[in-house]
Amino acid sequence: MKKFHLNEREFIELYKLLKIEGMAASGGEAKTFIAAGQVLVNDVIETQKRKKIVAGDTIEFNNEKICIQLK
Repeated sequence: MKKFHLNEREFIELYKLLKIEGMAASGGEAKTFIAAGQVLVNDVIETQKRKKIVAGDTIEFNNEKICIQLK
């Protein structure tokens, strides 16, 4: 499981996280995966491309898992 660190009280939009972590080649590709229902946030299918991801969330896509933590 990968870990992604955020500063306190920060968030990152879901599509940006997929792009930054290399799970999607571009923001547009990430948005397509999300809209198709291929991404799970906290074990639930998420279709909001700009969903605010915060510390404590877990993202799953393409057999990869990312745990969001505070720095």
